[in-house]
Amino acid sequence: MLTDHWHLTPDVEDLLTRAGDFLRSRPALHTTPLTDIEKLRLPGAGPSVLGRLETGGEVRAVCYLTPRGRLGVTPLTADDAGALAARLAADGHSPAQVVADRDTAGAFASAWREHTGATPELFWHTHLYRLGTLTPPRPHPEGRAQVAGAAERDLVVAWCREFCVEVGEQPSINLIDAGDWTRSRFGDRHFTFWRTPDGTPVSMAAVTSVTGGMVRVDPVYTPARHRGHGNAGAVTAAVSRAALHAGATDVVLFADPANPTSNALYQRLGYVRLTDCAGYRFAYDVAYDGQAAG
Repeated sequence: MLTDHWHLTPDVEDLLTRAGDFLRSRPALHTTPLTDIEKLRLPGAGPSVLGRLETGGEVRAVCYLTPRGRLGVTPLTADDAGALAARLAADGHSPAQVVADRDTAGAFASAWREHTGATPELFWHTHLYRLGTLTPPRPHPEGRAQVAGAAERDLVVAWCREFCVEVGEQPSINLIDAGDWTRSRFGDRHFTFWRTPDGTPVSMAAVTSVTGGMVRVDPVYTPARHRGHGNAGAVTAAVSRAALHAGATDVVLFADPANPTSNALYQRLGYVRLTDCAGYRFAYDVAYDGQAAG
């Protein structure tokens, strides 16, 4: 196996020049790499490692290791995942976690354990949906969708924190509590409220900016006291429709497999399951002296 098929660089612009077309060729499947790599272009993002897998001059996959140690990878075969693990280990990197489609994440986690002795632990499993034909919810709750204004930032932050508590997303809670909203995964989102006829916000959904033709809906949250009235479906349909009007060719979202209510809702709205994704975190033995990234 030729590990030098993986070409690594610290230069995000170089990667996008060489592999941007590949990332944009499957925007729904590449939703997380598209948004994560876009964040790495921002000033002050910090050092990162980015790579492309080439065969005969054709890009077949992309990987990136963020300053906080998150390894993202587009779909790989088991052999290619093994080659990536070998290359990263040889270069002294030690990712804290890997996030990818389920098969790729599992293959890399196994290969990484073989090369480093690190113990992988599954911490995230989700369904990835892509919007087919948008079907507005029936019955439709009274009210309207309205973009959250600057004066409502505190409510947006509070509801995002409540969402993170419910799903057990501790890293985002830590950033929010530290007042570091912009570095949380919600800092670049565009938020919309569903409001009752009297203007009271009762549900919230956010979207990413259009990137490579793709928009991801994330998060969708309704406080417990407002659930059961169709508010989540209404606001999700509203932001999905707005994304299409903004020029998105692919509108996607993630859904927890353990939540049958949300999965059924998204399917009623016209979302079609595309694949499953997974994340593994790594625990390292002190004997492994790989160099942490970033």
